[in-house]
Amino acid sequence: MLEARTPVHDDLIDHLARTTPLQRGEAARVVLDVLAYFDETTEEFVRRRHREMQSGGLTNADIFERIAAELPHRAVAPPDLTLRQLRRIVYG
Repeated sequence: MLEARTPVHDDLIDHLARTTPLQRGEAARVVLDVLAYFDETTEEFVRRRHREMQSGGLTNADIFERIAAELPHRAVAPPDLTLRQLRRIVYG
């Protein structure tokens, strides 16, 4: 996967290698990690954040409020989701 997507982002990878202590291969991995993060669907994001916060000991009431507050700040903001819609994403 690294080689398949890297040529499209050569300019960014070269820039990171020039302006940071990262080697080119490390810069390529960082770029791909960031792209993967932003490729996450709304449903994937909600499930991941729920797992993360639940493992941190938060209650569902707090978790869903926080997720609802985080969603509008995603790179491509999804439509507003109700707390019920968020619960349905996690629990089906």
